[in-house]
Amino acid sequence: MTADSHNSPSAIPGALSHLKVLDLSRVLAGPWCTQMLADLGADVVKVERPGVGDDTRHWGPPFLQDARGHNTAHASYFTACNRNKRSITIDIAQPEGQALIRQMALQSDILVENFKVGGLAHYGLDYASLKALNPKLIYCSITGFGQTGPYAERAGYDLMVQAMSGMMSITGQPDGAPGAGPQRAGVAITDVFTGIYACSAILAAVEMRHRTGQGQHIDMALLDVGMAILANQAAGFLNTGLVPQRTGNAHPSLVPYQDLPTLDGAMLLAVGNDGQFARFSAVAGHPEWAQDPRFGTNAERVAHRAALIPLISEVTRTRTTAEWIALLEHRAVPCGPINTLDEAFDDPQVHARGLVQKQHLAPAITAQTAIESIATVASPLRLADAPVQLRHAPPALGEHTEQVLAEMGLDAAAIAALRAAKVL
Repeated sequence: MTADSHNSPSAIPGALSHLKVLDLSRVLAGPWCTQMLADLGADVVKVERPGVGDDTRHWGPPFLQDARGHNTAHASYFTACNRNKRSITIDIAQPEGQALIRQMALQSDILVENFKVGGLAHYGLDYASLKALNPKLIYCSITGFGQTGPYAERAGYDLMVQAMSGMMSITGQPDGAPGAGPQRAGVAITDVFTGIYACSAILAAVEMRHRTGQGQHIDMALLDVGMAILANQAAGFLNTGLVPQRTGNAHPSLVPYQDLPTLDGAMLLAVGNDGQFARFSAVAGHPEWAQDPRFGTNAERVAHRAALIPLISEVTRTRTTAEWIALLEHRAVPCGPINTLDEAFDDPQVHARGLVQKQHLAPAITAQTAIESIATVASPLRLADAPVQLRHAPPALGEHTEQVLAEMGLDAAAIAALRAAKVL
């Protein structure tokens, strides 16, 4: 099912509808954070460079298509993390632009930026400068390596951090296997997780402000997050000194927990405990596996992985993926297909949860871009009393400039003068 929206506001206010967010971030980590805040109801104003905008507006292909299915000049990447925001263009290199940002910061609860360390200080828009104007401002800085340390001034991208953190070293086929070598994840997971962590930190700062009346600076670094999300792999290394190795789609601590061949392709089997393994063994026609001293417990199965997986593979090849799923899901043995994205979005559970949402663009924007609607993945945040609402489609560059400036008290003549001076 595709949820269709004409961007009409609901009578139910969002959980964060009382918060105003000034978004000076671009690319993915910062915009992912501010989209989460926007989905929860915050009024997020995204500031972009005049005539250029967020870098990801140009990161294509793929590009958005018009009503006839023809590519436009608008990259689809931007739409992944800029829903429910308003876009305004301001040249912050000009004094008049800096003055506008200061005025907006005075009226904002939260500011999110991902400039290089010290970059905004050149414009008087750093935390110290804006805190002097608005002590309640929560100011979140997102950088590759943080505000301190020998790498602080380096630019950082997700791929760099996946490599430096060790994530790539544990992702991919093991040495000696076909296609062996370090691999990046298929999406920029460090950026996405940094956005999520940043959102959590901001909400914690909002809660603290209720007690203290003061805002604070939040220092988010992609490298910090990249190391944190190593999770059990980091815990294993730190407490044993053993360096984890690549295991392909197999799990280093669970067996069987990987892809397995079937009659028509492959399936994913995720056995997480001994009871599940016993039930799988019975369905597979080999109940003796669960009694075998080599395979009876997970630790034993991990130790004898090389003996067990070929036995299981020989059996799983005898049925189709769908047949295995039908057999195992009723016996509480986790398994599933290995879908392509088209198959994933066609899954009945995805349809039932309404995970695809389509937003129609305003007629004026459609006339300008030839794009009638934009589809995005629904927010996974399901609040019973303050559901996520689709208020704004991913905005065209500067779509809301006049609207936002008018709300700040500027009249049409003042806005026209700023445009003439190329501040907007």
